[in-house]
Amino acid sequence: MGNGDSGANHLLVVGCTVSPCLVNDILGRVSARDTDWDGVRLHVVTGKGGTGKTTVAAALALALAAGGRKVLLVEVEGRQGIAQLFDTPPLPYGERRVAVAADGGDVYALAIDTEEALIEYLEMFYNLKRAGKALSKLGVVDFVTTIAPGLRDVILTGKASEAVRRKNKDGSYVYDAVVMDAPPTGRITQFLNVNTEVAGLAKVGPIRNHADVVMSVIRSPQSAVHFVTLLEEMPVQEALDGIHHLGESGIPIGAVIVNMERSPVLLKGDLDAAAAGTLDLDQITHGIKAAGLEHDAERIAAVLAREAAYHAQRTALEAREKARLADLDGPRYELPLLADGMDLAGLYDLAQSLRNQGAA
Repeated sequence: MGNGDSGANHLLVVGCTVSPCLVNDILGRVSARDTDWDGVRLHVVTGKGGTGKTTVAAALALALAAGGRKVLLVEVEGRQGIAQLFDTPPLPYGERRVAVAADGGDVYALAIDTEEALIEYLEMFYNLKRAGKALSKLGVVDFVTTIAPGLRDVILTGKASEAVRRKNKDGSYVYDAVVMDAPPTGRITQFLNVNTEVAGLAKVGPIRNHADVVMSVIRSPQSAVHFVTLLEEMPVQEALDGIHHLGESGIPIGAVIVNMERSPVLLKGDLDAAAAGTLDLDQITHGIKAAGLEHDAERIAAVLAREAAYHAQRTALEAREKARLADLDGPRYELPLLADGMDLAGLYDLAQSLRNQGAA
């Protein structure tokens, strides 16, 4: 899985769907820097299911950690996807180093357990650790987070924002950056806009105050929400819609990251002929026989022609979807489809690709 090339100092905006004033406001929050995201310390990665957002989040964490930095990669959906990517045992509810980045630097990971986080939350704000554990045994924790899902989101985003703000005794930040593998695009605005979510729960008090602190981080120039997509109609549309909705919410938008991009394997003339069904089957058959495959060469040629037609259609679809993304005035990174599949080495390759394009 992957994303490949681009790079440049553009920032993300949805052409005609967002008003010019709103666009200028968003752009003003993330100015041109040595890398596209200097000064950004919370990177939220979202995308439609199946686009590889967890892989991209992990690659971005590796890219940001390169050169001696310390980065925390946070998972909020309870899938243990980070552990699988880094080939480690399931992550506990605690920050654990999972990788060493290029040229030094460390990636730590945290899989947030909602139940543990709620107990921690009750202890921190209400001094109710024992009560929290009792509630957990009674199943009340599940009940509370079900009837008040906004509280769950406050807890999850709160853990990430706390890591962003956490400092050492000398005043330096514990983590140079935090990368959150966030929920899918369809839920990202609700998930991040925690002030709205808790409005019906609390007007004042610890919950409300905590939500305000979380939003002060999420809405600040220290944050950026990146959208992962494939060059397919549904993922691209969800990315465009998500960018629009986040822009209206005043949450800083980051980059579009095109994942698993395929390179054409045919020249343009051959692609056009394949799409039109006018490939020279005799010539293909001759080539097959020249390769030593005399038996059933005509049938193999017909199969190859059908595959070429599918490839041409796929290439045209990807070109069309890429043109839709070109209307976004913002960084767009492209990661390639890895022919050998995703493994740890591939993850480092994707991280290097992101660095080459200015993402870190």
